[in-house]
Amino acid sequence: MTEYILAIESSCDDTSAAVIDSSFRILSNAVASQQVHSEYGGVVPELASRAHQSNIIPTVDKALRSCGIKKEDLSAVAFTRGPGLLGSLLVGVSFAKSFAQSLQLPLIDVNHLEAHILAHFIKDSEDAQQPQFPFLCLLVSGGNTQIVLVKSPFDFQIIGKTIDDAAGEAIDKAAKLLSLPYPGGPHIDRLAKNGNSSALKFSASNLPGYDYSFSGLKTSILYTLRDKLKDNPRFIEDNLEDIAASVQFAVVSSLMKKFSLAVKDTGVQTIAIAGGVSANSLLKEQVKALGEQYNCRVFIPKLQYSTDNAAMIAAAALFKYQKKAFATLDLTPYTR
Repeated sequence: MTEYILAIESSCDDTSAAVIDSSFRILSNAVASQQVHSEYGGVVPELASRAHQSNIIPTVDKALRSCGIKKEDLSAVAFTRGPGLLGSLLVGVSFAKSFAQSLQLPLIDVNHLEAHILAHFIKDSEDAQQPQFPFLCLLVSGGNTQIVLVKSPFDFQIIGKTIDDAAGEAIDKAAKLLSLPYPGGPHIDRLAKNGNSSALKFSASNLPGYDYSFSGLKTSILYTLRDKLKDNPRFIEDNLEDIAASVQFAVVSSLMKKFSLAVKDTGVQTIAIAGGVSANSLLKEQVKALGEQYNCRVFIPKLQYSTDNAAMIAAAALFKYQKKAFATLDLTPYTR
């Protein structure tokens, strides 16, 4: 008998709902994005939580209708418990509890970061491949940068992480300095394709082991642009593509230096990337090249599964459902 799980994601500024069946096949993945934050250059938590309240019922309804699954057909309800923005998480958690209780369905709480990694188990086509355990994953987003040794769906060993800012945050900060629209990552990637990545050199950290630091890189970008603008007030306008390419190269080079070392040291045969920054074209190219260098299988998520989405929450939830690892009604969301 096929079983179905409804998953809800509301950790930041996207409201998403998805339905997965017991074979990891995604039947729907509805996403409602919030445009209100673009004029502020970043997510405003209060506005995000209000938008989630407006979006969550229509988004869940769309996810169910688009795959022809009735709420009575569901076997469980899953939701993002954290980390994320507290107000946003509360909307998803509260709705999931009420919805599940009304149908007498079990609840499944999911860690947002683990879900990004387990998105690689989504089956949205007949030829979809899944990684074998253990595998090494570079998790990169606006709020997190980690190298994770994934031993099982329930065993995640963080062997490297940022000690300050995340890689995605550094890219977004650079984009803001260049007056690019929010979110800045896709615009940096687009401009970099026609730029010279050697035009500007930015200082990067050199921490021991697998840990990262991007605060120094952010400062280097800021000071470099400030000094260039003193000599030429039109420096950014005249060199926009070269600046974007140089920023992208600096961030990706920093990421790959530690990830390459971890791949070499652990000897894993499967590597992956996850999170919003995994959509970056240069990062994808270099991870593929790393896989060829060490003869590893490489897993890169499709664009719709790299950003925040409920399909990844559903995939992570299915593993817990199979173990009957259900949540209780008294749990609360966590921000970190």
